[in-house]
Amino acid sequence: MAVTDEAIEKIKGMIVSGALRPGDRLPKESELAADLGLSRNSLREAVRALSLIRILDVRQGDGTYVTSLDPQLLLEALSFVVDFHRDDTVLEFLAVRRILEPAATAMAASRISNAQLDALTLQLDALGEAPSVEELVACDLEFHRGIVQTSGNSVLCSLLDGLSGPTTRARIWRGLTQEDAVSRTLHEHRAILAALRDQDAEAARSWATVHIASVEQWLRSTL
Repeated sequence: MAVTDEAIEKIKGMIVSGALRPGDRLPKESELAADLGLSRNSLREAVRALSLIRILDVRQGDGTYVTSLDPQLLLEALSFVVDFHRDDTVLEFLAVRRILEPAATAMAASRISNAQLDALTLQLDALGEAPSVEELVACDLEFHRGIVQTSGNSVLCSLLDGLSGPTTRARIWRGLTQEDAVSRTLHEHRAILAALRDQDAEAARSWATVHIASVEQWLRSTL
């Protein structure tokens, strides 16, 4: 493992230094191993590990390339990691989301367009007053993603996307066990939209905090 770690660090060093740039093709395996003073086996293991976290893209019959290194691509690995959470760590994910998402919602207040707000409103209207829990959760994911994407910060958007897995599960539990969860969620969504339409960043931040905190508070009482 130590030899593979060394190989990973050397390839990382080439990328960080600019010797390898996004989209570049890596030299042939034999040449790169010789240049870096590595065995071909350790280099192969390093390439495999870096491809799993989307640093490298191995194309069969073509070669190995550095990916775009776009934050959204790199942070996909976060979604993979959080899928392995334990039930008692859902609260920790929700706590992180409660810190980040209200900030992103406040940032969106000065950027979101009327057309985007209208589309989100139509999405809520299409749900009706008594959607199924599954419909509500799917809408909830798209609703918050649509707002966060207008914050102008792709890293923040990708981080929050990655945190949605375990928190989605918590929202489903809540919808199945708490009588007013559906109506409360719809009310909070409309309050967030109203604040965004008024370009009131602090109100948008507050309603987003209330929205996430209510799920967190309910879950804390059930675990």
